[in-house]
Order: sequence, then C-alpha cells, then structure tokens
Amino acid sequence: MDEVTSETGTVGEQLRNAREREGITLEDVAARTRIPTRHLQSLEDGEWDKLPAPMYTVGFAKSYAGMVGLDRGEIGDALKLEMGAGALAARPEAQVFEPADPARVMPRWLVLLALVALVAVAAAFLWNRNRTLSADDSPVAEAEAPATATQPAVGAAPVAATAPGGPVVITANEPTWIQVSERGGANLFQGELASGQSYEVPTTATAPVLRTGRPQSIRISVGTADAPAVGEADRTVSNVSLLGPDLMRGPGATPTTTPPTPQR
Repeated sequence: MDEVTSETGTVGEQLRNAREREGITLEDVAARTRIPTRHLQSLEDGEWDKLPAPMYTVGFAKSYAGMVGLDRGEIGDALKLEMGAGALAARPEAQVFEPADPARVMPRWLVLLALVALVAVAAAFLWNRNRTLSADDSPVAEAEAPATATQPAVGAAPVAATAPGGPVVITANEPTWIQVSERGGANLFQGELASGQSYEVPTTATAPVLRTGRPQSIRISVGTADAPAVGEADRTVSNVSLLGPDLMRGPGATPTTTPPTPQR
C-alpha cells in the first residue's frame, strides 16, 4: 500500500521535523505524552504493523502533534489517509486513546506525600489508642493516694514492713545516726547514714521500730509516698513503728502489730 504524501511529507516526517525544530527528543515526547518511545518511533517511521489498533494509533499521533505545535485534527485526518480505509476497517472500531494531559495528572511526589501522610495519621491514631488503653490498666490509685491500713483480724499473721505501694525507705538529708530493730527484739541496723544515703527496712521484719536523735534529718517514704515527720527537731524519738500503715497515720499512731513477748 502506497503511503499518502503531501508537500510537507508523511505524517511521520511532519512529526519528526516539528520535534527537531523544537529541539526535543523522542524520550522527551514520551515523558510528556505518556506514550511508549517505541510507538513514537513507529509513528515517525510509518511502521503501522508495530502499532496497536488504528484508532489508538490516531490518538497517539494527535497527542504527539499537539505537543510539537502541529494541528491535531489535520494530523489525525492525514494519518487515516496514509493508513488507508482498509486498515481501519480490518479491526473493530475502538475508543480512541487520548493520553491524559500531563498538566492535569497529579505529580508522583504529591501522591507519595499523600501516602506518607496517611500512614503517619494511622500510626499516630494507633499509638494514642494503645497509650490510652495502657493508662486505663495502670494502678493509678495505688501510685497517687497514700496507703491506708486496716486493723487485722484477731489471730491474723503479722503484717510485713511494706505498705500498699512499696517498701519503707529511710533517707538521710544530712549525716544522721539511726537504729532500726524489731520491737523488743534484735537490731536490724544501727549506725550513721551519710547525707543522701538510704536504708530500706527488710520486708521480712514483723514489728520494726526506729530510734534517732535528729528526726528532722531523715525522710521516710512508703512506696512512692512520703510519710509525715516522726518527731520534733533535735528531740530523740524511739519505738517509732516503721510499718507502712503506722507511718502514714503519723506520730503517736497505735502500732499495727503487737510486739512479740521477749523470751526469758
């Protein structure tokens, strides 16, 4: 089949000449029209057998023409003549493929940015949800409120030296001598605590008591709560119960446990 030519040459030649005048490559045309480079090359060379259905090929040519400044309608009509009516009738008519205008296509970087933002929002939602669930499960009441003691039933086992919430710890604000012992029994600790030094009352103690000559120089904590002062400044105190519930009730509280009877 002879190609239909004009004074300006075939459609492929017109497209190639216009492209070269614009100083752009086939790759530039492919990037802006979203048409594969091999199809653009086949258009310029008139290789119709390497192109898709004629109606798609016409659409390719019109998009190419619009980019290089040629009239889209004239190029489309000229290409139909070149390809011949037989080539168009040989295949069922299909909808012409018109590549989207690059100016109207969302940039790839904007699509990626939107995806990243979506992932970040989802991650923040999950993190906040997990944090809320963890807060609901934590023992807030024990950490914030001072422990309160209840009188044990008659014959109950001795109360250990820890109040609800944690151990009993004596911390020296300045060098201070202290003595910790079982009420009416053996010494658990006796000596001077340096400034900042702490002593933790053993959890196995049944009725630990404190003696010191400088109550204002020590701080006693029960778990995360500070107990009230155990006496007046520079006045020796003794037999101060170191059980958590007794400490939190303050000086003069009745000991929670009955001291053991000294053995003869």
